[in-house]
Amino acid sequence: MKVLVSSTFSFTVCFAVWMMFAVLGIPVKKMLGLNETEFGLLAAMPVLSGSLVRVPLGIWTDRFGGRIVFFGVMLATVIPVWLIGRATEYWQFLALGLLLGLAGGSFAVGTPYVARWFPKARRGLAMGIFGAGNSGSALTKFVAPAIIAAWGWQALPTVYAIAMLVTALLFWVFSDTNPAHNVPTTTGFMDQLRVLKDRRVWRYCQYYSVVFGGYVGLALWMTKYYVGEYGFDLGLAALLAACFSLPGGVLRALGGWVSDKYGAYKVTWWVMWVCWVCFFLLSYPPTSMQVKTVDGALSVNLALSPWIFTALLFVAGTAMAIGKASVFKFIGDEFPDNIGAVSGVVGLAGGLGGFVLPIMFGALLDLTGVRSSAFMLLYGTVCVSLVWMHFSFRPTGAAPAQLPAAVPAA
Repeated sequence: MKVLVSSTFSFTVCFAVWMMFAVLGIPVKKMLGLNETEFGLLAAMPVLSGSLVRVPLGIWTDRFGGRIVFFGVMLATVIPVWLIGRATEYWQFLALGLLLGLAGGSFAVGTPYVARWFPKARRGLAMGIFGAGNSGSALTKFVAPAIIAAWGWQALPTVYAIAMLVTALLFWVFSDTNPAHNVPTTTGFMDQLRVLKDRRVWRYCQYYSVVFGGYVGLALWMTKYYVGEYGFDLGLAALLAACFSLPGGVLRALGGWVSDKYGAYKVTWWVMWVCWVCFFLLSYPPTSMQVKTVDGALSVNLALSPWIFTALLFVAGTAMAIGKASVFKFIGDEFPDNIGAVSGVVGLAGGLGGFVLPIMFGALLDLTGVRSSAFMLLYGTVCVSLVWMHFSFRPTGAAPAQLPAAVPAA
Protein backbone atom coordinates (compact mmCIF):
# COMPACT_ATOMS: atom_id res chain seq x y z
CA MET A 1 0.00 0.00 0.00
CA LYS A 2 2.94 2.36 0.63
CA VAL A 3 4.17 1.74 -2.89
CA LEU A 4 0.69 2.17 -4.38
CA VAL A 5 -0.10 5.42 -2.56
CA SER A 6 3.30 7.06 -3.09
CA SER A 7 3.41 6.02 -6.75
CA THR A 8 -0.13 7.20 -7.48
CA PHE A 9 0.48 10.58 -5.86
CA SER A 10 3.75 11.02 -7.76
CA PHE A 11 2.20 9.99 -11.07
CA THR A 12 -0.64 12.49 -10.55
CA VAL A 13 1.88 15.32 -10.19
CA CYS A 14 3.88 14.05 -13.18
CA PHE A 15 0.76 13.94 -15.34
CA ALA A 16 -0.26 17.44 -14.25
CA VAL A 17 3.16 18.73 -15.33
CA TRP A 18 3.02 16.71 -18.56
CA MET A 19 -0.31 18.34 -19.49
CA MET A 20 0.85 21.85 -18.60
CA PHE A 21 0.65 23.20 -22.16
CA ALA A 22 -3.07 22.40 -22.31
CA VAL A 23 -3.54 25.64 -20.35
CA LEU A 24 -0.16 27.37 -20.59
CA GLY A 25 -0.22 27.05 -24.38
CA ILE A 26 -3.19 29.42 -24.70
CA PRO A 27 -1.43 32.60 -23.45
CA VAL A 28 1.77 31.48 -25.20
CA LYS A 29 -0.17 31.11 -28.48
CA LYS A 30 -1.50 34.64 -28.10
CA MET A 31 1.94 36.03 -27.22
CA LEU A 32 3.68 34.37 -30.18
CA GLY A 33 0.80 34.71 -32.67
CA LEU A 34 0.67 30.97 -33.45
CA ASN A 35 -1.82 29.36 -35.82
CA GLU A 36 -3.86 26.29 -34.87
CA THR A 37 -1.37 23.76 -36.24
CA GLU A 38 1.54 25.44 -34.43
CA PHE A 39 -0.46 25.41 -31.20
CA GLY A 40 -1.20 21.71 -31.69
CA LEU A 41 2.51 20.99 -32.17
CA LEU A 42 3.41 22.98 -29.06
CA ALA A 43 0.86 21.15 -26.93
CA ALA A 44 1.96 17.78 -28.31
CA MET A 45 5.76 18.06 -27.92
CA PRO A 46 5.85 16.75 -24.33
CA VAL A 47 3.64 13.85 -25.41
CA LEU A 48 6.13 12.87 -28.14
CA SER A 49 9.15 12.57 -25.86
CA GLY A 50 7.07 11.13 -23.03
CA SER A 51 5.99 8.38 -25.41
CA LEU A 52 9.39 7.61 -26.91
CA VAL A 53 11.06 7.14 -23.52
CA ARG A 54 8.45 4.68 -22.26
CA VAL A 55 10.09 1.62 -23.79
CA PRO A 56 13.56 2.16 -22.28
CA LEU A 57 12.06 3.30 -18.98
CA GLY A 58 9.87 0.20 -18.81
CA ILE A 59 12.85 -2.07 -19.50
CA TRP A 60 15.04 -0.25 -16.96
CA THR A 61 12.25 -0.68 -14.42
CA ASP A 62 12.28 -4.44 -15.04
CA ARG A 63 16.04 -4.53 -14.55
CA PHE A 64 16.81 -1.94 -11.86
CA GLY A 65 13.53 -1.54 -9.98
CA GLY A 66 10.84 1.11 -10.12
CA ARG A 67 11.88 3.17 -7.13
CA ILE A 68 15.21 4.45 -8.44
CA VAL A 69 13.95 4.94 -12.02
CA PHE A 70 10.81 6.81 -10.93
CA PHE A 71 12.86 9.08 -8.64
CA GLY A 72 15.36 9.81 -11.40
CA VAL A 73 12.64 10.67 -13.90
CA MET A 74 11.09 13.24 -11.58
CA LEU A 75 14.43 14.90 -10.75
CA ALA A 76 15.36 15.10 -14.44
CA THR A 77 12.28 17.20 -15.27
CA VAL A 78 12.68 19.89 -12.61
CA ILE A 79 15.10 22.17 -14.48
CA PRO A 80 13.38 22.00 -17.90
CA VAL A 81 10.03 22.84 -16.30
CA TRP A 82 11.56 25.82 -14.48
CA LEU A 83 13.20 27.10 -17.70
CA ILE A 84 9.88 27.19 -19.58
CA GLY A 85 8.95 30.30 -17.57
CA ARG A 86 12.04 32.03 -19.03
CA ALA A 87 11.45 31.05 -22.67
CA THR A 88 10.65 33.76 -25.24
CA GLU A 89 10.89 32.04 -28.65
CA TYR A 90 8.75 29.32 -30.21
CA TRP A 91 11.71 26.96 -30.72
CA GLN A 92 12.62 27.33 -27.03
CA PHE A 93 9.15 26.21 -25.96
CA LEU A 94 9.35 23.25 -28.34
CA ALA A 95 12.78 22.16 -27.09
CA LEU A 96 11.89 22.51 -23.42
CA GLY A 97 8.59 20.75 -24.10
CA LEU A 98 10.56 17.74 -25.33
CA LEU A 99 12.57 17.65 -22.09
CA LEU A 100 9.44 18.21 -20.00
CA GLY A 101 7.92 15.17 -21.70
CA LEU A 102 10.07 12.84 -19.61
CA ALA A 103 7.44 13.26 -16.87
CA GLY A 104 4.95 11.40 -19.06
CA GLY A 105 7.29 8.42 -19.22
CA SER A 106 6.68 7.84 -15.51
CA PHE A 107 3.65 5.74 -16.42
CA ALA A 108 5.84 3.01 -17.91
CA VAL A 109 7.80 2.99 -14.65
CA GLY A 110 4.96 3.01 -12.16
CA THR A 111 2.80 0.38 -13.85
CA PRO A 112 5.22 -2.57 -13.52
CA TYR A 113 6.56 -1.20 -10.22
CA VAL A 114 3.09 -1.25 -8.64
CA ALA A 115 1.82 -4.41 -10.35
CA ARG A 116 4.52 -6.66 -8.92
CA TRP A 117 3.50 -5.89 -5.36
CA PHE A 118 0.02 -7.40 -5.86
CA PRO A 119 -1.32 -10.89 -6.66
CA LYS A 120 -2.87 -11.50 -10.07
CA ALA A 121 -6.44 -11.35 -8.72
CA ARG A 122 -5.91 -7.77 -7.47
CA ARG A 123 -3.46 -6.57 -10.09
CA GLY A 124 -6.06 -4.97 -12.35
CA LEU A 125 -7.43 -2.88 -9.50
CA ALA A 126 -3.95 -1.89 -8.33
CA MET A 127 -2.88 -0.77 -11.80
CA GLY A 128 -6.22 1.02 -12.21
CA ILE A 129 -5.68 2.96 -8.98
CA PHE A 130 -2.18 3.92 -10.08
CA GLY A 131 -3.46 4.89 -13.51
CA ALA A 132 -5.98 7.21 -11.85
CA GLY A 133 -3.01 9.55 -11.67
CA ASN A 134 -4.18 10.57 -15.16
CA SER A 135 -6.44 12.90 -13.19
CA GLY A 136 -3.38 15.14 -12.98
CA SER A 137 -4.69 16.51 -16.29
CA ALA A 138 -7.77 17.78 -14.44
CA LEU A 139 -5.55 19.08 -11.63
CA THR A 140 -3.78 21.30 -14.14
CA LYS A 141 -7.10 22.63 -15.39
CA PHE A 142 -8.16 23.52 -11.84
CA VAL A 143 -4.87 25.02 -10.66
CA ALA A 144 -3.14 26.51 -13.71
CA PRO A 145 -5.76 29.16 -14.66
CA ALA A 146 -5.76 30.50 -11.09
CA ILE A 147 -1.96 30.74 -11.02
CA ILE A 148 -1.87 32.44 -14.42
CA ALA A 149 -4.61 34.89 -13.41
CA ALA A 150 -2.82 35.78 -10.16
CA TRP A 151 0.84 36.01 -11.25
CA GLY A 152 1.02 35.61 -15.04
CA TRP A 153 1.83 32.60 -17.17
CA GLN A 154 5.56 32.73 -16.29
CA ALA A 155 4.74 31.77 -12.69
CA LEU A 156 3.14 28.45 -13.62
CA PRO A 157 6.38 26.63 -14.65
CA THR A 158 8.11 27.85 -11.48
CA VAL A 159 5.32 26.51 -9.26
CA TYR A 160 5.28 23.21 -11.13
CA ALA A 161 9.07 22.81 -10.90
CA ILE A 162 8.94 23.25 -7.11
CA ALA A 163 6.03 20.80 -6.88
CA MET A 164 7.96 18.20 -8.90
CA LEU A 165 11.03 18.50 -6.69
CA VAL A 166 9.03 18.15 -3.47
CA THR A 167 7.12 15.18 -4.93
CA ALA A 168 10.34 13.40 -5.87
CA LEU A 169 11.68 13.74 -2.32
CA LEU A 170 8.41 12.54 -0.78
CA PHE A 171 8.34 9.55 -3.11
CA TRP A 172 11.87 8.52 -2.13
CA VAL A 173 11.00 8.70 1.55
CA PHE A 174 7.71 6.76 1.45
CA SER A 175 8.28 4.22 -1.35
CA ASP A 176 10.06 0.87 -1.09
CA THR A 177 11.97 -1.62 -3.21
CA ASN A 178 12.14 -5.41 -3.61
CA PRO A 179 15.14 -6.77 -5.58
CA ALA A 180 13.20 -10.00 -6.24
CA HIS A 181 10.96 -8.02 -8.62
CA ASN A 182 13.83 -7.24 -10.98
CA VAL A 183 14.63 -9.21 -14.13
CA PRO A 184 17.99 -11.03 -13.63
CA THR A 185 20.96 -8.91 -14.69
CA THR A 186 22.08 -11.63 -17.14
CA THR A 187 19.07 -10.73 -19.29
CA GLY A 188 20.11 -8.54 -22.19
CA PHE A 189 18.30 -5.57 -23.67
CA MET A 190 17.49 -7.44 -26.88
CA ASP A 191 16.25 -10.45 -24.89
CA GLN A 192 13.59 -8.32 -23.28
CA LEU A 193 12.63 -6.75 -26.60
CA ARG A 194 11.89 -10.19 -28.05
CA VAL A 195 8.47 -9.81 -26.48
CA LEU A 196 7.64 -7.56 -29.45
CA LYS A 197 7.44 -10.67 -31.62
CA ASP A 198 4.21 -11.58 -29.86
CA ARG A 199 1.33 -10.23 -31.96
CA ARG A 200 -0.79 -9.72 -28.84
CA VAL A 201 1.46 -6.79 -27.95
CA TRP A 202 0.57 -4.99 -31.18
CA ARG A 203 -3.11 -5.69 -30.67
CA TYR A 204 -3.01 -3.98 -27.29
CA CYS A 205 -1.06 -1.09 -28.79
CA GLN A 206 -3.96 -0.50 -31.14
CA TYR A 207 -6.54 -0.53 -28.35
CA TYR A 208 -4.50 1.80 -26.17
CA SER A 209 -3.84 4.30 -28.94
CA VAL A 210 -7.61 4.89 -28.96
CA VAL A 211 -8.43 5.03 -25.24
CA PHE A 212 -5.25 6.73 -24.03
CA GLY A 213 -4.10 8.55 -27.16
CA GLY A 214 -7.59 9.95 -27.63
CA TYR A 215 -7.75 10.94 -23.98
CA VAL A 216 -4.43 12.80 -24.09
CA GLY A 217 -5.28 14.51 -27.37
CA LEU A 218 -8.62 15.77 -26.08
CA ALA A 219 -7.19 16.72 -22.69
CA LEU A 220 -4.72 18.98 -24.50
CA TRP A 221 -7.31 20.38 -26.91
CA MET A 222 -10.55 20.87 -24.96
CA THR A 223 -9.70 24.04 -23.04
CA LYS A 224 -8.92 25.81 -26.29
CA TYR A 225 -12.02 24.25 -27.91
CA TYR A 226 -14.31 25.80 -25.30
CA VAL A 227 -12.61 29.18 -25.68
CA GLY A 228 -12.97 29.17 -29.47
CA GLU A 229 -16.34 27.42 -29.90
CA TYR A 230 -18.33 28.91 -27.02
CA GLY A 231 -16.36 32.09 -26.24
CA PHE A 232 -15.71 31.19 -22.59
CA ASP A 233 -12.84 32.73 -20.64
CA LEU A 234 -9.80 30.61 -19.72
CA GLY A 235 -10.99 29.76 -16.20
CA LEU A 236 -14.46 28.53 -17.21
CA ALA A 237 -13.11 26.75 -20.28
CA ALA A 238 -10.55 24.86 -18.19
CA LEU A 239 -13.18 23.98 -15.58
CA LEU A 240 -15.52 22.49 -18.19
CA ALA A 241 -12.63 20.68 -19.88
CA ALA A 242 -11.91 19.09 -16.49
CA CYS A 243 -15.33 17.40 -16.72
CA PHE A 244 -13.66 15.21 -19.33
CA SER A 245 -10.18 14.98 -17.80
CA LEU A 246 -11.23 14.20 -14.22
CA PRO A 247 -13.39 11.10 -14.83
CA GLY A 248 -10.95 10.09 -17.55
CA GLY A 249 -8.33 9.79 -14.84
CA VAL A 250 -10.00 9.01 -11.51
CA LEU A 251 -12.36 6.32 -12.83
CA ARG A 252 -9.47 4.28 -14.17
CA ALA A 253 -9.49 2.55 -10.78
CA LEU A 254 -13.11 1.55 -11.44
CA GLY A 255 -11.99 0.20 -14.79
CA GLY A 256 -9.45 -2.00 -13.04
CA TRP A 257 -12.10 -3.45 -10.73
CA VAL A 258 -14.58 -4.01 -13.59
CA SER A 259 -11.86 -5.69 -15.67
CA ASP A 260 -10.96 -8.01 -12.79
CA LYS A 261 -14.62 -8.99 -12.46
CA TYR A 262 -15.83 -9.25 -16.07
CA GLY A 263 -12.65 -9.76 -18.08
CA ALA A 264 -10.56 -7.42 -20.18
CA TYR A 265 -12.03 -8.36 -23.56
CA LYS A 266 -15.69 -7.77 -22.70
CA VAL A 267 -14.95 -4.46 -20.97
CA THR A 268 -12.77 -3.13 -23.80
CA TRP A 269 -15.39 -4.10 -26.40
CA TRP A 270 -18.13 -2.09 -24.69
CA VAL A 271 -15.80 0.84 -24.11
CA MET A 272 -15.25 1.10 -27.86
CA TRP A 273 -19.01 1.13 -28.53
CA VAL A 274 -19.67 3.89 -25.98
CA CYS A 275 -16.91 6.01 -27.54
CA TRP A 276 -18.39 5.34 -30.99
CA VAL A 277 -21.77 6.78 -29.97
CA CYS A 278 -20.30 9.80 -28.15
CA PHE A 279 -17.93 10.79 -30.94
CA PHE A 280 -20.68 10.42 -33.55
CA LEU A 281 -22.82 12.98 -31.69
CA LEU A 282 -19.89 15.28 -30.88
CA SER A 283 -18.66 15.31 -34.47
CA TYR A 284 -21.82 16.92 -35.87
CA PRO A 285 -21.00 20.60 -36.53
CA PRO A 286 -23.42 23.48 -35.82
CA THR A 287 -25.75 23.51 -38.83
CA SER A 288 -28.45 25.81 -40.15
CA MET A 289 -30.83 24.69 -42.91
CA GLN A 290 -34.18 25.43 -44.45
CA VAL A 291 -36.69 22.60 -44.87
CA LYS A 292 -39.48 23.05 -47.45
CA THR A 293 -42.88 22.23 -45.95
CA VAL A 294 -46.45 22.57 -47.23
CA ASP A 295 -46.67 25.82 -45.27
CA GLY A 296 -43.42 27.25 -46.59
CA ALA A 297 -39.76 27.19 -45.55
CA LEU A 298 -38.93 26.00 -42.05
CA SER A 299 -35.62 27.14 -40.55
CA VAL A 300 -33.80 24.47 -38.58
CA ASN A 301 -30.73 25.08 -36.41
CA LEU A 302 -28.79 22.13 -35.05
CA ALA A 303 -26.06 22.61 -32.49
CA LEU A 304 -24.93 21.10 -29.21
CA SER A 305 -25.34 23.40 -26.22
CA PRO A 306 -22.22 23.62 -24.03
CA TRP A 307 -23.99 21.57 -21.35
CA ILE A 308 -24.95 18.68 -23.66
CA PHE A 309 -21.48 18.87 -25.19
CA THR A 310 -19.90 18.61 -21.72
CA ALA A 311 -22.18 15.74 -20.72
CA LEU A 312 -21.14 13.75 -23.79
CA LEU A 313 -17.49 14.50 -23.04
CA PHE A 314 -18.01 13.23 -19.49
CA VAL A 315 -19.41 9.94 -20.78
CA ALA A 316 -16.57 9.58 -23.28
CA GLY A 317 -13.99 10.34 -20.57
CA THR A 318 -15.54 7.73 -18.27
CA ALA A 319 -15.43 5.11 -21.04
CA MET A 320 -11.81 5.93 -21.87
CA ALA A 321 -10.82 5.65 -18.20
CA ILE A 322 -12.30 2.16 -17.99
CA GLY A 323 -10.71 1.21 -21.31
CA LYS A 324 -7.24 2.31 -20.22
CA ALA A 325 -7.47 -0.01 -17.23
CA SER A 326 -8.89 -2.94 -19.21
CA VAL A 327 -6.04 -2.84 -21.73
CA PHE A 328 -3.48 -3.04 -18.95
CA LYS A 329 -5.46 -5.86 -17.37
CA PHE A 330 -4.69 -7.77 -20.57
CA ILE A 331 -0.98 -7.02 -20.10
CA GLY A 332 -0.87 -7.88 -16.39
CA ASP A 333 -2.57 -11.23 -17.03
CA GLU A 334 -0.69 -12.32 -20.14
CA PHE A 335 2.81 -10.87 -19.57
CA PRO A 336 3.47 -11.06 -15.80
CA ASP A 337 7.23 -11.47 -16.28
CA ASN A 338 7.61 -8.70 -18.85
CA ILE A 339 5.15 -6.08 -17.65
CA GLY A 340 7.74 -3.32 -17.90
CA ALA A 341 8.78 -4.02 -21.49
CA VAL A 342 5.23 -4.64 -22.74
CA SER A 343 3.67 -1.70 -20.89
CA GLY A 344 6.44 0.51 -22.28
CA VAL A 345 5.64 -0.51 -25.86
CA VAL A 346 1.87 -0.22 -25.39
CA GLY A 347 2.30 3.11 -23.58
CA LEU A 348 4.47 4.29 -26.47
CA ALA A 349 1.68 3.52 -28.94
CA GLY A 350 -0.87 5.36 -26.81
CA GLY A 351 1.42 8.31 -26.29
CA LEU A 352 2.19 8.64 -29.98
CA GLY A 353 -1.55 8.77 -30.58
CA GLY A 354 -1.72 11.61 -28.07
CA PHE A 355 1.13 13.36 -29.90
CA VAL A 356 -0.31 13.08 -33.41
CA LEU A 357 -3.91 13.96 -32.57
CA PRO A 358 -3.49 17.59 -31.36
CA ILE A 359 -1.42 18.36 -34.46
CA MET A 360 -4.09 16.79 -36.67
CA PHE A 361 -6.83 18.65 -34.75
CA GLY A 362 -5.07 21.93 -35.50
CA ALA A 363 -4.38 21.06 -39.13
CA LEU A 364 -8.01 20.02 -39.73
CA LEU A 365 -9.25 23.24 -38.13
CA ASP A 366 -6.91 25.32 -40.29
CA LEU A 367 -8.03 23.43 -43.42
CA THR A 368 -11.79 23.19 -42.81
CA GLY A 369 -12.60 25.88 -40.26
CA VAL A 370 -14.84 23.32 -38.49
CA ARG A 371 -13.88 22.73 -34.86
CA SER A 372 -15.86 19.52 -34.54
CA SER A 373 -13.59 17.99 -37.21
CA ALA A 374 -11.50 16.82 -34.23
CA PHE A 375 -14.35 14.50 -33.21
CA MET A 376 -14.90 13.40 -36.79
CA LEU A 377 -11.32 12.14 -36.79
CA LEU A 378 -11.80 10.31 -33.48
CA TYR A 379 -15.05 8.78 -34.70
CA GLY A 380 -13.22 7.35 -37.71
CA THR A 381 -10.47 5.85 -35.55
CA VAL A 382 -13.02 4.14 -33.28
CA CYS A 383 -14.82 2.69 -36.33
CA VAL A 384 -11.55 1.17 -37.53
CA SER A 385 -10.78 -0.08 -34.03
CA LEU A 386 -14.12 -1.86 -33.66
CA VAL A 387 -13.71 -3.65 -36.96
CA TRP A 388 -10.12 -4.62 -36.17
CA MET A 389 -11.01 -5.83 -32.69
CA HIS A 390 -13.88 -7.93 -33.99
CA PHE A 391 -11.79 -9.78 -36.57
CA SER A 392 -8.47 -10.04 -34.72
CA PHE A 393 -9.54 -11.30 -31.30
CA ARG A 394 -11.88 -13.93 -29.97
CA PRO A 395 -12.15 -14.46 -26.21
CA THR A 396 -11.58 -18.09 -25.26
CA GLY A 397 -11.07 -20.02 -22.09
CA ALA A 398 -7.73 -21.37 -23.27
CA ALA A 399 -4.51 -20.26 -21.67
CA PRO A 400 -2.63 -17.58 -23.63
CA ALA A 401 0.14 -18.68 -25.94
CA GLN A 402 3.60 -18.81 -24.44
CA LEU A 403 6.15 -16.11 -25.15
CA PRO A 404 9.18 -16.94 -27.33
CA ALA A 405 11.63 -19.16 -25.49
CA ALA A 406 14.31 -16.47 -25.51
CA VAL A 407 12.29 -14.30 -23.13
CA PRO A 408 13.39 -15.13 -19.57
CA ALA A 409 11.11 -15.30 -16.56
CA ALA A 410 11.51 -12.73 -13.82
